[in-house]
Amino acid sequence: MKRNKVLLLLLLGMIVNSVGCKDDFLQEKSDLTGMNDDVYMYENTATAFVDYVYAQFQPSDGNAAFIWELSGNSASAGGDTWSKMSQERAGETNYNKVYSKISYTQDHAPKYFGEAMTGSIVNNPYTRIRQINLFLENIDLHGLPEDVRTKLKGQMYFWRAYQYFDLVRLYGGVPLILKTQNPIIPEGDTSSEIPRSTSSECIEQICSDLDMAISMLPGKWNSSNWGRITSGAAAAFKGRVLLTWASPLFNRTDEVSRWQRAYDANKTAMEMLDANGFGLFKTGGVANGTAWGNMWFANNTTANGVNNSEGVIVFGFNNLTSSGTKKNNGWENSLRSADLNGSGSIVPTKQMVDAFPMKDGKMPGSSTYAYETKKFYKNRDPRFYKTIVYNGAIWPYSGATTYKQWTYSWYKTASATAPDGRTEKTASASGLYLCKATNPNATNAAGHFKESGTDFMEMRYAEVVLNLAECAIGINNLSEGLTLIKSIRDRAGIENKDGNYGITASSRNEYFAAVLNERKIELAYEGKRFWDLRRWLLFDDTYGYCTKLNMQPINGMRRTGYYFVVKKSDGTKYVGPNDPLKDGTTPAPVIQREPSSYPAGITTYDQYLDYLYDTYFDIVERDNLENTSVSNWKFTWYPQYYFFGLNAKSLAGAPYLQQTKDWDSLSGFDGFDPLK
Repeated sequence: MKRNKVLLLLLLGMIVNSVGCKDDFLQEKSDLTGMNDDVYMYENTATAFVDYVYAQFQPSDGNAAFIWELSGNSASAGGDTWSKMSQERAGETNYNKVYSKISYTQDHAPKYFGEAMTGSIVNNPYTRIRQINLFLENIDLHGLPEDVRTKLKGQMYFWRAYQYFDLVRLYGGVPLILKTQNPIIPEGDTSSEIPRSTSSECIEQICSDLDMAISMLPGKWNSSNWGRITSGAAAAFKGRVLLTWASPLFNRTDEVSRWQRAYDANKTAMEMLDANGFGLFKTGGVANGTAWGNMWFANNTTANGVNNSEGVIVFGFNNLTSSGTKKNNGWENSLRSADLNGSGSIVPTKQMVDAFPMKDGKMPGSSTYAYETKKFYKNRDPRFYKTIVYNGAIWPYSGATTYKQWTYSWYKTASATAPDGRTEKTASASGLYLCKATNPNATNAAGHFKESGTDFMEMRYAEVVLNLAECAIGINNLSEGLTLIKSIRDRAGIENKDGNYGITASSRNEYFAAVLNERKIELAYEGKRFWDLRRWLLFDDTYGYCTKLNMQPINGMRRTGYYFVVKKSDGTKYVGPNDPLKDGTTPAPVIQREPSSYPAGITTYDQYLDYLYDTYFDIVERDNLENTSVSNWKFTWYPQYYFFGLNAKSLAGAPYLQQTKDWDSLSGFDGFDPLK
């Protein structure tokens, strides 16, 4: 949507001049009861309003889009809180630390639901829903052609469903407000006091809105509208919704009918997407790790009539610098190291390194490839190298195709209790970096990677495949589930030595574990892992699913990293004031990390790096990523978080709302049951 984003911003200026809306355009009237009717009279203004709504749901300029979540900081602006609630990243949040009690007055009761109305308009769930409702109620009243109105309404029905689903997966049932309410309430009038609908009622309304969107939207748009919602995208999102409804979070009795409904929805979505040119992205039709790594940068490569066959729901960015038109993706800058003028603020953990299989698809220890703890990077799943940057890994950027990222450390003094020398300007917090979707042609010139235009595929075709695979397993069609997982591994470039790409599952639970583990790798750092853990009740073993799926709970975990500590060739600890592997330092380096020629018998950089790891590095697990100010801090999860309670400010603004079961409230324990 790069071109479309620029077009929208220019269009807004033209609208003000041609229609005369001035400050009224896209704003509430002074009585807060409606919108300026001019918005609905012209195709350009109506389209601009729809695009404005897109922007309310998507990351703004400078956000690290891949881990940005609409509800991620539990307030109106979104954030990255949920990415720290899994194995992917370390860090304390309001939802993983110890509390003396679970209460609606604590910060672990998210504010995302909404707060009391203020004098200004805030971008939060119910104001977004209000804007959509206003549009749907008025767009048919002002003479625009039917085909124009239909496509615009289809997009709005999608976004209303998107918003309600984001609420329901956090809280369970919420108030369904499908018509605009008058914000000026006469004394004694209770008509606006809408109670929480059941979760099942909300799911049905979400699906109804998505069915409307599917019926109104095209299967694909032209390239200048890259990023607009298609009928296939709406169908695929319906598949995500019904998969969540079939998962243990909502489906505690494992009703197969829910799995069947989710299967049917995802099957239909895949067929619709296939018919319109979508599919797993492959370079020149070839499936391999290179194709997987390049999919993020194919937005302007038209194939089968779509810009990028992988992109089902896309959040668009551009690389412009003008404050009036720029919408840059902060992902590249957040990942690149300080040595390259990035911030290096988003780093992976050792737990994610351990999650990747070997290149034959089997886990270390059961693979045909020997696994060495010291050289953990050897012979891994091809996606590993497009996701994780380890000490000495090649991480190219514009003008430096063989740039090596070094993250080792050493002891400056013999008395130091931990390595205190760093080769980096600002050391990575975990000894690792994340390289997923970093562009090998990105520049670290004046923009310091900040002007990135990499679009984020909020839903990829690969997710649709995995959603369908999980649903197939849910209805006990294990062979179809296996075939679909294999298609993901084939595209990734995993070797197929055993006919099953390393998958050894035999029971339904083992297949469920296989698809969840595949999602963990394929969709890593794309804002999906927290939701997978939550819908499968895997943060702890309260409901027994960690045991059933043979998975380690997050509760009680400390996420860790690595020290790559330099030693001398005789195995003794290196001690010295300066970098022991970098040429030009004093005293002379123990060995050069990038010599002009290699020792006898070594002909490639890969071989030389292995030699350095064998001879000059000790690998030490690093346990200082989490809170070190609290003694024995560990990730702490409470079962009440599987359905969050309404925050005190939400209840103050709407005291008639029933509180979530097992959460206290102004009136005690109200007991809204999110499983109904």
